[in-house]
Amino acid sequence: MGNPTRWKTETDPEHSQWYIDRFRRLAAEGADLAGEARLVDAMVAPRSRILDAGAGTGRVGAELAARGHTVVGVDADPKLVEAARADHPGPTWLVGDLAELDLPAAGEPEPFDAAVCAGNVMTFVAPGTEQRVLAHVAAHLRPDGLLVVGFGTDRGYRLDHFDADVAATAGLRTEHRFATWDLRPWHDEATFAVTVLRRAPE
Repeated sequence: MGNPTRWKTETDPEHSQWYIDRFRRLAAEGADLAGEARLVDAMVAPRSRILDAGAGTGRVGAELAARGHTVVGVDADPKLVEAARADHPGPTWLVGDLAELDLPAAGEPEPFDAAVCAGNVMTFVAPGTEQRVLAHVAAHLRPDGLLVVGFGTDRGYRLDHFDADVAATAGLRTEHRFATWDLRPWHDEATFAVTVLRRAPE
């Protein structure tokens, strides 16, 4: 990948495996790992086409697929994509840099009804590429499509910088903001933000 991310594999080669093991353990223990998917599912039509941007081990995309949607998941970490393919067959899982995302070139030319960027993905992308990530993901949405982004506001990517990046992304506008994936009201002291964006209709 051309843009070194904030993901810890360069400083800790075992980090990806730790992450995989962690979510496999949580799933085995019956932890609720579907909160993001429940929200996205409630916002889209049945059998929608959804992009899981920064899919990690596939937990969000897999739950959306189980709810009847067509899912394509993309992550920059090949180990996480390998785990997604092993644990969640069905969706299409691809290795890719979100800042350079070009799914038609990877055999996925059809636009998406929605995209989800969960799991603090925006705080892990390469510094300085955040606006490019938003632009490339938005470019894969159909007109009037949704992009739902959630990340911790105390993890190095400031919310005002995110808002400025959204404003700089042609055709993308903010519709809603919440403090949690289960729609607790937004407040200025919140340490997590879930923002619903929409690509402008043509």
